[in-house]
Amino acid sequence: MPRSGFALLLVGLLGSVLGGCMQATLAPSSNASLTPRDQQLLAHPPYAQASIPETFRRHIVDYTRKEQPGTILVDTNARYLYYVLPGGKAIRYGVTVGEEALAWSGVATVGRMAEWPDWIPTAEIQARLGPYPKRVAGGPANPLGARALYLYEGNKDTLYRIHGTNQPEYIGQAISSGCIRMTNEDIIDLVNRVKLGAIVVVLPPGRSA
Repeated sequence: MPRSGFALLLVGLLGSVLGGCMQATLAPSSNASLTPRDQQLLAHPPYAQASIPETFRRHIVDYTRKEQPGTILVDTNARYLYYVLPGGKAIRYGVTVGEEALAWSGVATVGRMAEWPDWIPTAEIQARLGPYPKRVAGGPANPLGARALYLYEGNKDTLYRIHGTNQPEYIGQAISSGCIRMTNEDIIDLVNRVKLGAIVVVLPPGRSA
C-alpha cells in the first residue's frame, strides 16, 4: 500500500475509534427552565460554587436497558441518575448518593413534587447528625435545595427523596444520609420533565447500569 494510502487508512481508523468513545453529548443547559424566584435565589447562593467534573455534568447518552421513557433510574455505583427518553436515549445527571450503610434501593414512584421545599429532619437524622430545628424553611441554604421528588411505595412515603443540594461539591460521591442529591440546576431540569407517578428504580450498591 502506498504510504499516503496507509496514512489515510490510519486516520480513518483513529477517527472511528474516537467517534465510538464520544457517545455522550452535553445536553443543552440554559436558564430557560428557571422561574424568576429560582433566578433570584440562585443568583448569590450561600455556598461555594463547585466545579463539577465533566463526567458528572448533564449529558444525553445511549440507553440500552428496558425501562420505559419517563422512568428515572439511579445507578448508585456510578453516581448517575438517568431520565429515560424515547429512541434508546437518556439524560444522564451526576448525583450524590447515600453512604453504603444508609443507601436505599428498590422501585418506587414519584408521589409528590415540591418547589423550594421545607426540610423536616427525621428522628434518625436528629439523633445521628443533629440537633437541627424541627423545620428548616425552603431556600438556597436548605439541604433539599430547589426541588424535591418524594419517593413512595404504594401510598406510603419511603422518606427518601431526590432533591437539590447546598453542597454541590459532593456530586459524584457517596456521603448523603440515603437520599439522592443533584445540583439545583439539574433537579430543576429533571422536575420539569418528570410526571407525577413516574417509576423510580434505584439500583443497590454492587449493581451497575
